[in-house]
Formats: sequence, C-alpha cells, structure tokens
Amino acid sequence: MTLAAVMRALDGPLAVEEIELNPTGPGQVRVRLAAAGVCHSDLSLANGTLRQPLPAVLGHEGAGVVVEVGAGVTGIAPGDHVVLNWSPPCRSCWYCEHGEPYLCLHGDDAARVPFATSGDEPVYAGLGTGAFAAETVVGAHACIPVPADIPLAEAALLGCAVLTGVGAVTNAAKVQPGQSVAVIGLGGVGLAAIQGARLAGASAIVAVDPSPTKEELALSLGATHFMAPGNKLAREIRGLTGGIGADHAIECVGRGETIRSAWSVTRRGGTATVVGLGSAMDPVQFNALEVAFFARTIVGCMYGSTDPAVDVPILLEHYRAGRLNLAALVTDEVSLSGVGEAFSRMRDGRGARTLVRFA
Repeated sequence: MTLAAVMRALDGPLAVEEIELNPTGPGQVRVRLAAAGVCHSDLSLANGTLRQPLPAVLGHEGAGVVVEVGAGVTGIAPGDHVVLNWSPPCRSCWYCEHGEPYLCLHGDDAARVPFATSGDEPVYAGLGTGAFAAETVVGAHACIPVPADIPLAEAALLGCAVLTGVGAVTNAAKVQPGQSVAVIGLGGVGLAAIQGARLAGASAIVAVDPSPTKEELALSLGATHFMAPGNKLAREIRGLTGGIGADHAIECVGRGETIRSAWSVTRRGGTATVVGLGSAMDPVQFNALEVAFFARTIVGCMYGSTDPAVDVPILLEHYRAGRLNLAALVTDEVSLSGVGEAFSRMRDGRGARTLVRFA
C-alpha cells in the first residue's frame, strides 16, 4: 500500500488515501518519490481540458529512488536516482525512427491502463506516471537516471517544466545568438523558457505575464524586460526591437488569445512557438491576408521537442555549471495534501512551480 492523492471526479477534490500498486511486472520499475512538481497539465487533466480516466492519481513531473525492478530490466537497479519521463518513446514507431520521439505513438500507453487499485476499483496514473503518490510503478523506459549528488527536489523539475521550456527555445524555435525572444506566460515552463533564451544567447528577452509579482523573478532568470499583456503589447515589443517585432515568441499558456498574441508580437518572417496545451473548444483566428503578408511561422511544440534521455544530461551540465537555476522555479512547497491548494494558486496565476515534497 502507498499513500496517494486520488481524484474521483472532474474538478473534484483530491483525497489522500491508500492505494495498492500493481505488482512490478516485467520491464517495470517501482519508484519511491522524493518530490513532484504541480504542472498546469495536471490542472488540465483535473478540469477535463485533457482526457483522463477516473479515478486517477495525477502528477507527472517527479523524481525519486528506485526500490524494485521487474524481470528483464537492465541499466537500472534499486537505489538508483531517477527522473520520470511521462512520455517515454518506444524507439520503434514511425515518429521515433524519424527523430521525433516526443511524438511517439506509444508515449501515452501507460495512461490507458490502471496502475493500482483502491479496494476493488482500478486506479489510473495521470499521463501514465502517477507522481502524486509516495510510490509509483512505471516502465523502465520511463526512468532517466540522474547522479546521486543531484538534489531530487530540483531534478524533478527536469521531468516536465525545464525540458519543455528550455526545449521549446533550443529545439523547437532554434533561437540563435543575438535574436529577440518574447515569452508569454510565466509559470514553471515560461520561466524555464526565459532561462533557455538566455542560454541560447538571445539579446532582448521580454517576459510577459499579467502578474507584476513575477517581474523580479523573471528578470533574475535572464529576462531583459517585463511587460503585461494587452492591446499595446505588440507595439511595445516593436519599440524594443527597432520597430520590427520579436524574432521569436514562446507561448506558454495554451489559450486562443495568447497564441494570437504570440503571433502578433513576432516580426515579419518571425516564429511563434506554441507550448501551452489548450482546449479543443478554444479557436485561434487569422485573416487570409496576414498569413502570407507577414510570412510568419507558427510552430507547435510537444514536450519541448526533446528526447529526455539525451536532453536531461545536457540540462544537468548547465545546472552543474551554474547556468541553469532550478531552485528559483519553486515558489511554494506542500505535502501531498496540498495539491488542491496548488491548483487554486495556478488558477489565480500566483507563483511559479509548487513542489510536492515527500517525507
């Protein structure tokens, strides 16, 4: 038995209760969680924006210690420290074989089958990971080993926010030194994107968020300017960029209006990269003239266009060298019972990343 925050209804409360994890099967690993970040995708699963079978244990941005491995598992042993990969590639589908493991056809297979029970009731793992639990069972290919000297509380953020935010800049947008970047939405992913833009050598880095409380943190992580969203945003960004607009906009919210804003603040020939996962019922509109006239590119970005097995070690190199600040992304820490409170802060736009700490 293990403690978990269980969701039984959309937008319902998360109750901390005991669940029985499935036995660790062939090719699987049981992990004792040290920490898990609370991501906006968890909130999207909780409110029905993204599909989620119920009851479920959400949480997908986690790190912990391996306590058991199943038959056939190699390269991972009890005692190893790992970051969880919520979209582990199969390495054999068309996308994996063509260099796009972040689009793997089987990356969400584990989310479709129960990973535990509560009494006689099956329980599903949010995004196949179920990190809002003291322990979880995942496929061995969903575990990325990390050195034991890396604090697991900070390593957890690599599992989603940092991979996604930095990857959006370096892998999807391919920002070049000297280019200008606007980052719209300053949650954990957006703040990671700001650091990614700094690592890429961007010149002007404009942080955009409605909450003025995020300005100081954004500037400390590499932003050169802070602005509030609004009708004048595109004009203000053109004023910082010689009248042409940003080379790149990174949208980290997932709303039609902010995607449209990301498009509008980029220069002619610029690129808007959409990271935020929004609702299928929220349209984005462009008129027939502007698409060709502005010659902009709009790019979708899933999981930072990363291969975590490759990109996590690169991010750890930046972390060790002091170029990547993970701790600064955490603005609140809670116990397992505080996940609902973290969702409330997220709805209100307060703070960046909330971290669930396990004893």
